[in-house]
Amino acid sequence: QVQLVESGGGLVQAGGSLRLSCAASGRTSSSYAMGWFRQAPGKEREFVASFSRTGLMPYYADYADSVKGRFTISRDNAKNTVYLQMNSLKPEDTAVYHCAARAQPYGSSRASGSYDYWGQGTQVTVSS
Repeated sequence: QVQLVESGGGLVQAGGSLRLSCAASGRTSSSYAMGWFRQAPGKEREFVASFSRTGLMPYYADYADSVKGRFTISRDNAKNTVYLQMNSLKPEDTAVYHCAARAQPYGSSRASGSYDYWGQGTQVTVSS
């Protein structure tokens, strides 16, 4: 089992920044694919960013079009932690942000159903 705990959410004004953290514990591995998803009230959970692999290529970061250029995903394998740096925040970024992990590092990382483990989420609220 893998446990994921998110932190770093909060209330910020539009244009501001936040950094989310996702600490993994248990039977985790640096080979896992990791992702961030978000869910706003009354909306479906949506992909935000992820790390995964394709073939023999190293891990690469993938981003939803809505956050590309503003958000950055990173990982510190020594700390078993994945981060999501969020800059130039907009009111439409308001949501509960969830961290996810899966043992299979290959394949599309945008599908929430492909992940094995989920954190409880952290609330991000962006005021206008």
